[in-house]
Amino acid sequence: MRLGNGERLTTWLIVGADGRGSLCRAEAGIEARTSPYPQTAVATRFRHTRPHDNISSEFHRPAGPMTTVPLAGLESSLVWVETPEEARRLMALDDGAFMRELDGRLMGLLGAVASVGRRASFPLTRLAADRLGARRIALVGEAGHVIPPIGAQGLNLGLRDIATLVEMVAHARGTGADIGSNTLLAAYDRERRGDVTARATMVDTLNRSLISDFLPLHLVRGAGLHALNSLPWLRRLVMREGLQPSGRVPALMQQGAD
Repeated sequence: MRLGNGERLTTWLIVGADGRGSLCRAEAGIEARTSPYPQTAVATRFRHTRPHDNISSEFHRPAGPMTTVPLAGLESSLVWVETPEEARRLMALDDGAFMRELDGRLMGLLGAVASVGRRASFPLTRLAADRLGARRIALVGEAGHVIPPIGAQGLNLGLRDIATLVEMVAHARGTGADIGSNTLLAAYDRERRGDVTARATMVDTLNRSLISDFLPLHLVRGAGLHALNSLPWLRRLVMREGLQPSGRVPALMQQGAD
């Protein structure tokens, strides 16, 4: 591997965690399929007057989800999905006007919005790499898969990518095997493929149900959300599946792991 300054590095394995425009993915010669959504996300962080109690909140709206994720102290990150036109309007507002819009949308959930950070926007797309590894490069997180920001499922997928890869590399090192071999990378892809495909399909279906004008689909989604609200056992099952899907759990993510 040659750096921009001409220095050359030699390694057995490169972990590509460089996002949806991954240079590692391109260097590995891995193709990726993408499909756009008619949505744009506005992302920032903000301070508020009421504690978040380490709870992430998500509003499901016709334009898409609006999600707050707790940070340290009285601060949260925000991903606010809108139509491209509305996102452009929000990005053009000054901080004071944006804070008033955010206050109205949050409806006092976190008290008053005290300040906002720098805003960024990006179009929503779905991306799926054909493989999660090749040519001594393993892809993790959005380098290998991008899904709409619903239920922090993209983050959870990335964490399970990392935990699985660490487990497989540790086993290969323990047995004296090549940690960047085609055999290991193919096994890593097989191990993660089912979880990634299932999770991406679920989130894609939910996101499209939000923006669809098809009334029966709205009725089905409404009935499902009502069931989640009224049946505690179902809510616990969905939450557990979102955090830790059924199936084999990588050792690094098992309770009590060092």
